Amino acid sequence: MRFAVLGSGSGGNATVIECEGKYLLIDAGLSAKQLGLRLEALGVNPGKLTGIFLTHEHGDHVRGLDVFLRKWQVPVVASLMTGRVVQEKMKSQAEWIAFEGGQSFTWKGFEVKTFALPHDAVEPVGYVISKGDRSVGIATDLGHVDAAVLRTLMGVEGLVLEANYEWRMLEADTKRPFGTKQRISSQHGHLSNEQAADLVVELIPAGLKRVVLGHLSSDCNCPQVAEKAVRDKVGESSLELCCAPQDVATPWQNLEPEVDLSFYGELFSSSQ
Repeated sequence: MRFAVLGSGSGGNATVIECEGKYLLIDAGLSAKQLGLRLEALGVNPGKLTGIFLTHEHGDHVRGLDVFLRKWQVPVVASLMTGRVVQEKMKSQAEWIAFEGGQSFTWKGFEVKTFALPHDAVEPVGYVISKGDRSVGIATDLGHVDAAVLRTLMGVEGLVLEANYEWRMLEADTKRPFGTKQRISSQHGHLSNEQAADLVVELIPAGLKRVVLGHLSSDCNCPQVAEKAVRDKVGESSLELCCAPQDVATPWQNLEPEVDLSFYGELFSSSQ
């Protein structure tokens, strides 16, 4: 199993997950053109996607969906209320599959767990996508980490996690009015670097190996600050960590099965 973030930030969000030649797209917030180009740059034929999963209805997560579906017929999977809201503004025809937030199901060979996220949308959800022993979690656009979020993400090996802002940079920002800053830092707004770091610390003992920080504010955060916040919290760790940019896709993030080398050691000893 592997995953890549096509782009992340207020300008648009999308992530692709691959396992055994099958591909899922999580969100379609980039333009349809950019979604196609970035998928193809990663070696993914957009028409071969097995599904587009939506986290919520905000424009930076669904902006390119309508036009994308006019060219490529891909099923769309969304929570019941998210699907209703998004479809009201759609012109293209598509196959829509609805689920209730918190529901688990199988989709095209993938095991899917959904969980509610505390964010100011109609029915925002996160995902844990699994295949065998490999699993990837998607948790963007959440104002805080509650017990359900933590419980569902326990055991994931890969994670795309929001790290939207750094407290001091948000407070010093002159572009945003006070009300907007309150909304961002509220319990149903966005995660700070520190909150993201606290979650990562909790998940490492349960097997977390690779994290891509996403949805970084262009004004109130930067990759160096976000990564340092996490590194300072996790200390000595083999965790693989990077930040997803807005304008290009990340490289593929691979989740390789652990190889038991003891057999080879025994074989070598017996040959002596």
